Amino acid sequence: MINMKNLKQTLLIGLALVGMNAVPVVYAQSNSGVATAAANGEPGHVRSPQEAGKWLEKRREQMAKHQAELHDKLKITAAQEPAWKVFTQAMMPASMAESPNNKDVEKLTTPERMALTLEKLKHSETMMQSRLEAVKNFYAALNADQQKTFDESHNRMRKEMQERMAKLMEKDGGSGMMK
Repeated sequence: MINMKNLKQTLLIGLALVGMNAVPVVYAQSNSGVATAAANGEPGHVRSPQEAGKWLEKRREQMAKHQAELHDKLKITAAQEPAWKVFTQAMMPASMAESPNNKDVEKLTTPERMALTLEKLKHSETMMQSRLEAVKNFYAALNADQQKTFDESHNRMRKEMQERMAKLMEKDGGSGMMK
């Protein structure tokens, strides 16, 4: 028997890990032009398109800073620079993911909503697979000491993400659903 609370938590953490090395996903509401950014710790906070753009730009700046720090920690050589560039480009999100307006979703039947959720999960899986390939290729270009440093950095980020997700779930009363 599957424990639904654990399943929800596992799915949320899994989705969060998809964007671990990337900017958190910003969902743009297609009909109203308003964006929602749940990944910033404010579930359900509605942003104007201008606010969403500023938020996304801030996240990209943070990511660039993190990448510069990782580049220095890894001591990337000139020979490794092309692999580094391919890796960092693969980690960047292509664009903001479109998501239907909540009112539109409410009009869907349960099977339609589940199909929409599955579609989003498949998209996330495709993105994660692409990033996994980029990580594998970059990792292969690193020497043993660099791999150890990379592993430590990635593990630290994973732990921080899990802690943020746990706090979000506590804030939500443990339902596992963001408001």
